[in-house]
Amino acid sequence: MTALVSLLIGAGIGGQSESGTKAAPGSTGASLAPAVTVTETAEAKAAPAVTETVVATVTAEPEETEEAGPATSISGEGEYLVGEDIKAGTYKSAGPSGDFGCYWARLKDTSGEFDAIIANNNLSGPGRVTLNKGEYFQTKMCQEWTRVG
Repeated sequence: MTALVSLLIGAGIGGQSESGTKAAPGSTGASLAPAVTVTETAEAKAAPAVTETVVATVTAEPEETEEAGPATSISGEGEYLVGEDIKAGTYKSAGPSGDFGCYWARLKDTSGEFDAIIANNNLSGPGRVTLNKGEYFQTKMCQEWTRVG
């Protein structure tokens, strides 16, 4: 009798599913779980900013210019040191700038003394003078003097 009770209890247990319900006839007693789909949305992380630094080196060649130095033309009255204020050489002028003539003088200094005069002239028309480095050139009431040689 004990064996029969054990058989009935065993059959009852074997026919039940894990959830406590009876299994369908012909099944093994295992139940199928419903399919579950889990969808997760991931937060996109911003990519780090990429900066690019471009370094360019530009070398500019200076334009060729005449060296600063003594002038090669004289306009106006005054005394000029040859080699410093004006370049040595031969200069020409169209002559007087007015009605009273054009005066020029080559001077060894600017003392104003008579013996400082190397050469001088009063022009009533065009004229030329050759100036040497180290001497002074004085001009009064003359048109522009331009170096010609």
